[in-house]
Amino acid sequence: MLLTLGHFLTLGAILFALSVVGIFLNRRNLIVLLMAIELMLLAVNMNFVAFSYYLGDMHGQVFVFFILTVAAAESAIGLAILVLLFRNKDNINVEELNALKG
Repeated sequence: MLLTLGHFLTLGAILFALSVVGIFLNRRNLIVLLMAIELMLLAVNMNFVAFSYYLGDMHGQVFVFFILTVAAAESAIGLAILVLLFRNKDNINVEELNALKG
């Protein structure tokens, strides 16, 4: 059985929907929110690679490298902020982060 473009797009849509549900249902844990955002970016990347492969064009695959670079920077900065918040407040509850207001 050959995998078609529809298979990849369906899997990407399922992963994207899972990440949106993860963002909306989880409003407490910052780590789960970051993981849901990363899952969303990976779903989009999979669609870019699938379209790039089936169209025979390398632009989608090159664009994925830029997205992965931004995702890595976002993860590093997010985890650094998370560690600092945990050191200062002893929890990472998103609802209690209103102390960061100017």
